[in-house]
Amino acid sequence: QVQLVESGGGLVQAGGSLRLSCAASGRTFSTSAMAWFRQAPGKEREFVAAIIWSGRTTYYADSVKGRFTISRDNAKNTVYLQMNSLKPEDTAVYYCAGHQSGSYYRSTSYGYWGQGTQVTVSS
Repeated sequence: QVQLVESGGGLVQAGGSLRLSCAASGRTFSTSAMAWFRQAPGKEREFVAAIIWSGRTTYYADSVKGRFTISRDNAKNTVYLQMNSLKPEDTAVYYCAGHQSGSYYRSTSYGYWGQGTQVTVSS
């Protein structure tokens, strides 16, 4: 069992930066791929980024490539999302997720979810 708690969201101007954190509890964290998803009002939840257990391979949605960086610290049971050059269209609730099986890009592949943290980017 893995429990996830996100933090670091807030209000930022376009062009600014935020760093999200996801603290995990549970013995399987260090062996699980982790991901960030986001959901804007009236839209479906969408994939943002994923990182395998070792941190050596990462995956990104095209919309955030070059601006966002996912990383993890297995000693601290924490995964991060560094978000730079933020745009108003990045406004959403951001969720941390623990992978179970299947494609890293699909929300149905993840069995553990945090409660989400709001990110609002003003223009």
